[in-house]
Amino acid sequence: MRLTAKSASINKIEFFLLGIGTSLIIINLFLIWKSGIIINFYINSAFFILICLSLKEKRQKLKFESGLPATILGLLLLACVFISSQNQINFVVFSLFSPVMSGLGLAFLASGFKGLRQYRIELIAMIFLSTRTLIYALSNYLDISPVTAKLSTAILWYTGFTVKLSGTIITFATSAVKVYGACSGMATMLDMFSLGILFIFIFNLKWKQKILVPVVAIILGFIVNALRVALMAILVNQGDSQAFNYWHDGDGSLIFSMISALLLCGFCWFLLSMNQQEDQSILGS
Repeated sequence: MRLTAKSASINKIEFFLLGIGTSLIIINLFLIWKSGIIINFYINSAFFILICLSLKEKRQKLKFESGLPATILGLLLLACVFISSQNQINFVVFSLFSPVMSGLGLAFLASGFKGLRQYRIELIAMIFLSTRTLIYALSNYLDISPVTAKLSTAILWYTGFTVKLSGTIITFATSAVKVYGACSGMATMLDMFSLGILFIFIFNLKWKQKILVPVVAIILGFIVNALRVALMAILVNQGDSQAFNYWHDGDGSLIFSMISALLLCGFCWFLLSMNQQEDQSILGS
């Protein structure tokens, strides 16, 4: 009888926490969607799905024991998230603190200070989402367009085009293209870095590989973006404004992001295959 009552109490707690957690996810994703940066919505959605699946996997092992101080602190953190989401505050500020505050608030409410270690992976993922926002904001002050212009010029030169580079201006015989900071690839590199971190959470990789995957992700993002810049420079030189708009602002810009993501998936598949072969050779010896 006592066991049944305790089980019913835990189910009520789980249902209560599930409702709060779902509300927090909806709030965060809705505000990200309103920001208009769709790729941020997809990346945050992927991380939230990862967190939900991770919690579901270890659901039976979680201990729901929270004291009064931890409960009060958790409620305060969650209240700050709910209240700030209803007010017109800076989106960057909200998205910087909201994931961490949401994760800590829910963890304190569920398992108190002592049970915080149970949610180590999930909290690290939430911290990364906040850190990603900070890096995204700081990237506006870091201009790598000269480096992008150099690589794009090199690609054009080695593919047979006669071009010259002056600063960030790629010059053809009859036209010139300026590589602006927004086209430098910082956003693409950050998105690829985020995807690399996501793969680290999902796949069982070795420590050296966990360092290698984000580095390769950033390099792939930079190189593929430089290819995109080179293509757009060719289109400008040819005077094809319709094709330029497609690859610059239209669906074509997403194709290059998909290419980068597929290349990173292929690299991770290669690492996993290599690890599997090593494991099989160890078992066979």
